[in-house]
Amino acid sequence: MKNIIIFGENVPGYNILVLNEREVRAAAGILFLFTYTALLLIIFKGYFPFIKYVITGFLTDFIIRVFINPKYAPTLILGRLIVKNQTPEYVGAAQKKFAWIIGVVLAATMFILMVIVNSYSPITGIVCLICLIFLFFESVFGICLGCKFYTLFYKEKAQYCPGEICELKDRQPIQKISGSQLLILLGFIVLMVLLVVFFHEIFGIRPFDLFGLESHAAAK
Repeated sequence: MKNIIIFGENVPGYNILVLNEREVRAAAGILFLFTYTALLLIIFKGYFPFIKYVITGFLTDFIIRVFINPKYAPTLILGRLIVKNQTPEYVGAAQKKFAWIIGVVLAATMFILMVIVNSYSPITGIVCLICLIFLFFESVFGICLGCKFYTLFYKEKAQYCPGEICELKDRQPIQKISGSQLLILLGFIVLMVLLVVFFHEIFGIRPFDLFGLESHAAAK
């Protein structure tokens, strides 16, 4: 039982329990996909059952992560299957546990309000948005927003953070951003804004069926 209920894994060369960040990011991407899909169904179809399934699965997964063992969490198992051929990127388990406790609180709030009480409100909308932001940053950028709050509550320094962001060091040349790059980024943003302002009506015209497939299917 002691070997089952544990947070993180012992890996030679690391003096603390760690997790594989690649698995974590894959699992975050899976949860983001389902949560985002459920949100779209609510917005465009007014369909709520799917979000209730997602919330229940989300909460169950995070309870297993935090209170039993991350390696038995369904989404992390699936994540491990997906990235099993990639070299592991080890990160400290302590800050991840803190972040996932936040996840448990958010998921439990949604479960109570939407599944048990069967209600929706600005509260559920805000909580859902927070979850999506956390999952998006984790899966796309590799940034654990929940981990950022770890040092605010614990005196000890977090170890083995994703991308070695816990270590103070100079950025490598490939990471540095020049003034010309910033100008290109600014110019791109201005371009997109101008497109919205001056071409909205043109872009809003519905495209025609080039090969007439839609009309052919309707005729049948």
